[in-house]
Amino acid sequence: MNSAYVTDELWAVIAPLLPPPKPKPKGGRPRLDDRAALNGILFVLVTGIGWERLPNELGFGSGMTCWRRLRDWHQAGIWQRLHHTLLERLSHADKIDWSRVCVDASYVRAPKGGTKPGQIPPTGARPEATTISSPTDAAFRW
Repeated sequence: MNSAYVTDELWAVIAPLLPPPKPKPKGGRPRLDDRAALNGILFVLVTGIGWERLPNELGFGSGMTCWRRLRDWHQAGIWQRLHHTLLERLSHADKIDWSRVCVDASYVRAPKGGTKPGQIPPTGARPEATTISSPTDAAFRW
């Protein structure tokens, strides 16, 4: 298996965050290793290729399998926990330059609310103004 993206050290941090695989009472195909699926997900995200174009030769499984694993992990909140865990570890190792941090107001809570935003103007194309009030008026204009 190619572990180009997920090193052993990184995997030691990520593995405890992943849910255990569900048992298969009817048997079936063996489940793709979580590390291989994560490598496949990262390969697609880094390269920008389509999920269906993920090469099987890399040992990351099929693109659809990786996409399903990404979906399941996202729904389980794995990515959010992973993000917080990695940021915490980087902060403790003093690897984050906090002078370059930008706070996005959409993520900052406003517990007491605020003023109501104004109406957002439409951005779509506007219909042209008509000069004819009715079809019968058009017949008498000439």
